[in-house]
Amino acid sequence: MKRQRVLLAFLFTFFVCGAVPPLAKAQSSSGTGTSSSASASQSASIHAQPGQTYQKPTNGDKFKSYLFDAFGPYAILGSAASAGINQASGDKIHGTGSGIPPEWGGGAQAYAQRFGSKYGINITATTARYMMAEVFREDTIYYRCDCSGVSHRLVHALMSTVAARHGDDGRYRFSFSNLAAPYAGTMTAALGWYPSRYDPSDGFRMGNFLLVSYAGLNVAK
Repeated sequence: MKRQRVLLAFLFTFFVCGAVPPLAKAQSSSGTGTSSSASASQSASIHAQPGQTYQKPTNGDKFKSYLFDAFGPYAILGSAASAGINQASGDKIHGTGSGIPPEWGGGAQAYAQRFGSKYGINITATTARYMMAEVFREDTIYYRCDCSGVSHRLVHALMSTVAARHGDDGRYRFSFSNLAAPYAGTMTAALGWYPSRYDPSDGFRMGNFLLVSYAGLNVAK
């Protein structure tokens, strides 16, 4: 049964993260090529804030952003904090054990397991977002707003959780990549390495919390 769950989690992740790159490659080859001067201009691009001149990030810029989001300090500290919260929490639904999930118990070893789980979820979600963004040609890098007023900046931060820049002019539109990525991470965890009682509904529930945490991180930025 556990092997079937791991296989299902692998197939889910493969569908989200692995099956889409050929489509992105096909889309890229069907488009018109860019000149060497345009490539040079893109290589010198900066991440402009709204209201400034937008220049699309190069593949190198996007890959650096991916590495930072997957392995940078936010990923490590966020996973450590989330693991600590789960370690200190009790399972009010089942009323047994220590922490979430209670089957992992307490102590240093259990904390390390929870940290590894949270970190794995983050890497899976970040990888899914990066690869889906290539398919849909989205710029999912977060850009701080240079607008004035707390309410405007707050709305921009929250909307950026489910929006991304599109096209050469960097217009904001709904982003399937930003919306689906958290659920790719938590669904993989629920079906892959969480206790056997976890099912897709738990993955969806955890994905909701992860999406909210991403919104909070944008607000903090």
